[in-house]
Amino acid sequence: MNLRRARLLRQGRTGPGPVLYWMHRDHRAHDNWALLFAAGLAVELNRPLVAVHCLDPTTTAPQAGQLRFLLNGLLETACDLDGKGIPVAWLAGDAPGEVDRLEKRLDAAALVTDFDPLRYKRRWMEQSAATPGCPLHEVDARNVVPCFVASDKAEYMARTLRPKIHRLLPEFLEDFPPLPPNLRPWPGTAPGLAPPELKQTVDALGNAPLWPGFAPGETAAHAALDDFLGNRLTGYAVKRNDPGLEGQSGLSPWLHFGMLSAQQVALAVMRTRAPAQDKEAFLEELIVRRELADNFCLHRPEYDSVTAFPDWARRTLEKHADDPRPYTYTFQDLEQARTHDPAWNAAQRELTLSGKMHGYMRMYWGKKILEWTPSAGEALAAAIALNDRYSLDGCDPNGYAGIAWSIGGVHDRPWVERPVFGQIRYMNFAGLTRKFDVAAYVEKVRRMERGEELSLRRPKGK
Repeated sequence: MNLRRARLLRQGRTGPGPVLYWMHRDHRAHDNWALLFAAGLAVELNRPLVAVHCLDPTTTAPQAGQLRFLLNGLLETACDLDGKGIPVAWLAGDAPGEVDRLEKRLDAAALVTDFDPLRYKRRWMEQSAATPGCPLHEVDARNVVPCFVASDKAEYMARTLRPKIHRLLPEFLEDFPPLPPNLRPWPGTAPGLAPPELKQTVDALGNAPLWPGFAPGETAAHAALDDFLGNRLTGYAVKRNDPGLEGQSGLSPWLHFGMLSAQQVALAVMRTRAPAQDKEAFLEELIVRRELADNFCLHRPEYDSVTAFPDWARRTLEKHADDPRPYTYTFQDLEQARTHDPAWNAAQRELTLSGKMHGYMRMYWGKKILEWTPSAGEALAAAIALNDRYSLDGCDPNGYAGIAWSIGGVHDRPWVERPVFGQIRYMNFAGLTRKFDVAAYVEKVRRMERGEELSLRRPKGK
């Protein structure tokens, strides 16, 4: 693997114990650069490799359904890792502290962990790096081009990051090697909590909803990828922005939870015989747009605040802060989809029913929240709360960047000035009707409400 994917966060003493892989963003046993890096260290040092996961209920997932999705997927990954001779140590509590205690108890040789740009994960890394211990390596297994290699600053928009990404793709867009076959086995049972204790946690979440059409785990993720490649990649460039069609990939829940590698998806798409325009459109979103979101959150740690908006956007929103709103709705009105706008209501209902909102509608959804809320700050808070609460891929850089684009002009430019929005890009209902059949989309969501359609992007034959 390209060693520029990893960076050393802490010098330390190489203990006689195992190499630890602290898995907290990329929850998979396959196509995982962080796991491969840790395995390489274990072979080099002739030490066992132990994977570690620490369940921190205050930060891992805000809702029981999301937590159940994560833990069910982790159980599959743990079985797979165990079959490869890599036990999983299950921990619970304050993640940096619990991992440090395990590291000290085992006198670990090295600690390898996932890269994540979100603020609380950066605090985890800072806390771990400041604590004496073995060498600590951080590996970006999420992005095709590592976020800390692609750019050292917040990029203005996609067109400023795109050439940097494209220039580095030949270096980083490579096939995944297999795990080394000569890993030294761990003697005895895995350290940390026993797997049955995790199963008890999962069982306790048994009544939490799992969204229709989205089964947790790597097996389900690869089945969804195969379905997309076979049924929806061709025509993607045209169909992706029509919410009435099943034109999007639907892969974001598995990408978000790290159960599917974006790099493996990119390689699979490139190998198909789909039209070039469809492959290019999808890869732009999978690589450039997703990695732009990670760049935003890494370099704008206030990504969930109006202070992360560009100067021009803050000025124009302040100028129009006192403009009368055509409608105003409470958070409860928005949450329960009680507005005058049938398209917006359908988008919100799609989110709460399926755990996923069509990407084009999410842009419209965010902009209408700005239009119907007393201030940009309140709009931002409401949109983030709804997205993180109900979306299976909530609490993700893509969500924070997308909402900041809709409400605060992040990664966008000034447009024609108008009330409330100022120079923020505007979207309205009439514009939707010119793009697609709104009535068909509304009716599709109504069928979901009646239980006649399990998912707007259910794989064929399932």
